[in-house]
Amino acid sequence: MNTAAAIRAYQGPAVFSVGLRPFFLFSALWSAVAAPLWLYAFLNGGPVSLGWHVHEMLFGYTGGVVVGFLLTAVPNWTGRLPVVGTPLALLFGLWLAGRGAMLAMALNADLAAAVWPVIPDALFLFAMAGVVWREVLAGRNWRNVPVAVMVTILALANAGFHLEAGAGGVANLSTRLGLAVVALLIAVIGGRVTPSFTRNWQAKRGGPLPAVAGRFDIVTLAATAAGLAAWSLAPAHPATGVLLLAAGGLNLLRLARWRGDATGAEPLVWILHLGYLWLAAGLVLTGLSSGAPGLVPPSVGVHALTAGAIGVMTLAVMTRASRGHTGRPLAAGPVEVMIYGLVNSAALARVAGGLSPSAYQPLLMVSAALWSGAFLAFAIAYGPMLLTTRPARS
Repeated sequence: MNTAAAIRAYQGPAVFSVGLRPFFLFSALWSAVAAPLWLYAFLNGGPVSLGWHVHEMLFGYTGGVVVGFLLTAVPNWTGRLPVVGTPLALLFGLWLAGRGAMLAMALNADLAAAVWPVIPDALFLFAMAGVVWREVLAGRNWRNVPVAVMVTILALANAGFHLEAGAGGVANLSTRLGLAVVALLIAVIGGRVTPSFTRNWQAKRGGPLPAVAGRFDIVTLAATAAGLAAWSLAPAHPATGVLLLAAGGLNLLRLARWRGDATGAEPLVWILHLGYLWLAAGLVLTGLSSGAPGLVPPSVGVHALTAGAIGVMTLAVMTRASRGHTGRPLAAGPVEVMIYGLVNSAALARVAGGLSPSAYQPLLMVSAALWSGAFLAFAIAYGPMLLTTRPARS
């Protein structure tokens, strides 16, 4: 039985028939709630801290989307059966328990001092790393060993976040490491799906095809990994700035080779290019902040990578993959265009806030509202697709 047949044979609740269904929907809902919750606390002195905000956006929301994507993609990569039904429900329950525990710790000082509440959150990404390693090794899918390594490092960064926060209250190293891994995942996986989907779409209409992957892509990924690794360990070192600027420039050239300029007629395609552009821009801005922090504050590059690259690329993948795996046409409508406009506007406002101290607070409020609007719109529009069975073929 192949992956598609296994999914069709599943007879349980539709939401647990494929990994992206529960994780995409509830990660989007969590993102829509978590951003204004932290903003309210920030403006009014509430108990939800900046550390909670960082963790839940990076390891909570993004971790959930990464897991949803990989649970859906890895079986296609390896030719093995997908995780569905009870095992998927248990993994999702672990993610959900982690979100509840993190919120409870933020609101209750006694829980915040305890160790046990962080256990489900820490276990979640390690469990997913185990799933990826099992599938990659059993399927002898050596090409995706780097993905398994990156998921493992993400799990270690999440565990390190709790250890750092418990020891000193600030988890800067673990945060940078986690963000670096996600950025590299975007470079690796975004570097596969963006030209692939572009090629498929252009082949149907006779448009210009993206460049075939080759040595240039390998060099770009190596430079990106080196720059992000240096930033994780020594963010203020001048050499780090040079490496990140080089990585950003190479990724811009890589993106230009994919002919995104010819994809304007299909939002499901051009949004992938725009998400990758945010990655390149984030690398450049982070590189500039390493070399000239007085000119470009470090938060600017970080939010170009988070609100920009992560926010835009995850919604780009979530909309396309959700439509494809629930039997809907691979074509965007007004709702998708609205979602893409909201998340890009949120990222622009967040980056602009870091460059405009006098307008920081109003731009922060605008960014949070736009961000929540984008993810809430996704949940409302795609929730019925993700919670129900595929439509019957005519």
